[in-house]
Amino acid sequence: MTTNTELNQEVSDQNHLFAAIDLGSNSFHMIIARLVHGEVRVLEKMGEKVQLASGLDEHQNIAQEAQDRALECLSRFAQRLKGIEKSAVRLVATNTLRVAKNAAQFKRKIESMLEIPMEVIAGQEEARLIYLGVAHTLADDSGRRLVMDIGGGSTEFIIGERFEAKELESLHMGCVSYREQFFADGEITEVQFNKAVTAASRELLNIRDNYLRMGWQEAVGASGSIKAVANVLSELDICHDGITRSGLMELKKRVISLGNSANLDQLGVRKERLGVFPSGLAILCASFEVLAIDVMHYSDGALREGVLYDMLGRIQHEDVRERTIQALAERYHLDQNHASTVERTTMMAYQQVKRDWGLSAPYYSDLLRWAARLHEIGLTISHSQYHKHGAYLLEHSYLPGFSKQVQKNLAVLVRCHRRKLLPLLFQDYSPEEAEPMMRLTLLLRLAVLLRHERTGDVLAEFWLNVNRKQITIEFAEEWLQAHPLTLADLEMEADYLSKMEFKLEVVTRLAE
Repeated sequence: MTTNTELNQEVSDQNHLFAAIDLGSNSFHMIIARLVHGEVRVLEKMGEKVQLASGLDEHQNIAQEAQDRALECLSRFAQRLKGIEKSAVRLVATNTLRVAKNAAQFKRKIESMLEIPMEVIAGQEEARLIYLGVAHTLADDSGRRLVMDIGGGSTEFIIGERFEAKELESLHMGCVSYREQFFADGEITEVQFNKAVTAASRELLNIRDNYLRMGWQEAVGASGSIKAVANVLSELDICHDGITRSGLMELKKRVISLGNSANLDQLGVRKERLGVFPSGLAILCASFEVLAIDVMHYSDGALREGVLYDMLGRIQHEDVRERTIQALAERYHLDQNHASTVERTTMMAYQQVKRDWGLSAPYYSDLLRWAARLHEIGLTISHSQYHKHGAYLLEHSYLPGFSKQVQKNLAVLVRCHRRKLLPLLFQDYSPEEAEPMMRLTLLLRLAVLLRHERTGDVLAEFWLNVNRKQITIEFAEEWLQAHPLTLADLEMEADYLSKMEFKLEVVTRLAE
């Protein structure tokens, strides 16, 4: 029987539930945890083999059948998410949604079902999060470790120490994509297996020299494919303390001798992994050979755990994104005093209009702050067209902690913070996405313009009012008279904004 005290505690604990969902190319995973006195306690893990990568057609579109499998899985996840605050759930997608041509449309279906924004993360960001998940499940020693994760469409390799990743790579080889390429009919021959190993070895040559130069004391595997291999090796009494190179060679012989993936259950392979076991094994064999790995141990930590810990870090003010922004500012020698001034001015404008313009979500505030701090990053290349250079850097650099969509949004804000503003700059967005991006752009442009002098002086008070596409900015009359250049800039800005069908009006506030 549940006591009132226990019931109250249970209700209280519900307020501290967090969830992370990983939409992988082979499997979808969800982890639910509770934060108790600063400690993460995992309550439940769920996973289903969706094999989204096998649903890619010849045009790189996700077929309807694969979409249906994914949505059915997520409908089951959604039931378990009831009672957890939407803001306490993070949803990330990996390789298949990175490459699919119809990813944007499928993304909208997923977000509509779960009512949670989905982040499509870049390969290096996936690697960083995998390492974070693994590091939190291992002893906190000071040794350098190599972490490997075989996914459905890509395989990540990370070298790190403690909780910090030093080297990150995501290679285009995965257990589902290699199954389709080398074992599509289920047949396993020595010739086909060796072709798969050779293909993986070629991919690995791109990272071999650098990784061997850095070195490591321990190799750790972190995926279903590696777990399956470790379990089979143990059940067959080939090796028990991790995966060894000699053990892999023996397992390779036995797999080939069975001739078909349907027969792999004789080795103890679980039914849902029969089809992808040979391809995962081939990638693992190539990795041991090319990277000279002698033994690898398995860790339960993976991408979903990394996403969870990264999300909790943001909540506990250990946000890797803030470190990334600061690192960029230092690397590209930005004028941080001026950037800080522009940031404060931007936020002054934002606070006045966020409700009327529907920008109250913390995401918009963060995006605007980051763009203000980095708006001059392109100056490191050239003063001419520096807003375009800055946009390129932000969209194509690896930014730890940022999804591909957030990088794109950040790049667009920096691209549009000065000079001409045209509708075609927002043509890649849906109407629902374009409107807030345009409004954020206008706030950043006004802040940069008002700080044109770069004196760092305290800016006189200004009042901003908006109504859809009407913007009114008010100043004290004596301030405007003392700043004719700012008035001229504002008049030119009104002309730029008219191309976007926005109307900017500058007025003087009468003395009370």
